[in-house]
Amino acid sequence: MYENLLVEKHERVAVLTINRPNKLNALNIATRNEILAALDALQSDAEVRVLVITGAGDKAFIAGADIGEFAGQTALSQREVMTQRRAFDAMEAFPKPVIAMINGFCLGGGLELALSCDIRVASEQAKLGQPEINLGVIPGGGGTQRLAHLVGEGKAMEMILTGEMITAAEAHALGLVNHVFAHAELREKTMALAARIAEKSPVALRMAKEAVKTAARSGLDEGLRREVDLFALCFASEDKEEGVRAFLEKRKPNFVGR
Repeated sequence: MYENLLVEKHERVAVLTINRPNKLNALNIATRNEILAALDALQSDAEVRVLVITGAGDKAFIAGADIGEFAGQTALSQREVMTQRRAFDAMEAFPKPVIAMINGFCLGGGLELALSCDIRVASEQAKLGQPEINLGVIPGGGGTQRLAHLVGEGKAMEMILTGEMITAAEAHALGLVNHVFAHAELREKTMALAARIAEKSPVALRMAKEAVKTAARSGLDEGLRREVDLFALCFASEDKEEGVRAFLEKRKPNFVGR
């Protein structure tokens, strides 16, 4: 179906791989459009409860944008491209949990796509950064905003103004990635995490994701009000009834996503 993507399904977990290893999985326009199409397909696939995104090969998650496409672009033509529906925003709005499995260089637009995911795990060999300043531009896929929300203004400012890469260990210390795994164990550990999440109620997962996203983008009062609404909505689901019964009967619940 796709020229630059691979999509696999392992029970309830889908793995989306950016498949341009000869370009270090750089995001060109065609690849970003394919990501949008894949997200739309996976959103409507009831069998998929968790999405993992990664890059092909051992060198790069996504090494950034395809810089060759910048040549000749004017301010107006570039703005037109960037004001259309974007993979970064679609990834963040995807209603199911998304895990970025960072297997190598995660730079520029690659880091911005990872920032749009819900959880980030990295190989000990990974390097992360926003090097756009070295090209005379700034991050344009949400990096100036999402990075500051995640690691704080000071560290985000340093990473963006210097354009320097940080190690996976440094990213973990900043809270930029949730876990760092040995490179050989990255896929196994990531898939185990995804499988644990996929066991939960799809209804509750969606509500929980929206509630936490609200916390990051609104004031406390608004976030608390939204949490109450989403908590109450869970009570309209079959999964809530099944979860309560399973707890009382001391057994594992069988969630169906309704």
